[in-house]
Amino acid sequence: MKCIAYKSGYKYQTKKSYTLKIHLTPPADIITDGVRLNTDGTLWIKEGYAWDGPSGPTIDTPSFMRGSLVHDVLYQLIRKGHLDRKKYRKIADDILREICKEDGMWTFFVWLVYTVVRRFGNPYTVSAAKRPLLHAPNGYTP
Repeated sequence: MKCIAYKSGYKYQTKKSYTLKIHLTPPADIITDGVRLNTDGTLWIKEGYAWDGPSGPTIDTPSFMRGSLVHDVLYQLIRKGHLDRKKYRKIADDILREICKEDGMWTFFVWLVYTVVRRFGNPYTVSAAKRPLLHAPNGYTP
């Protein structure tokens, strides 16, 4: 019997590579399969990168999508140990706030999004927050 291995929770996938200059500058270039973050703050996200969109009790609006993508990438880099959580988590949250504001999110919602990620985001930056590997069909593991 053939089996697939996958992870759940992803709703979106980039259809083009995306590059953005951010004010997060790591001490050395970070290069992963789907992301590159240079020491000058240039963030490159590969075509095909999957993320879950805005988290929590919210609506996936156009003013939230770009911020959620960049924020998810930065939290993933923290979770995988490429960025120090204590040093870079607040910066990642600040970048989310800036992008949402830039993309036209209403001021109250920008404040609310920022407050929620500051209050509840920490568990998503630790390695235990990794999505579990699942197998299908049910009950089958290689």
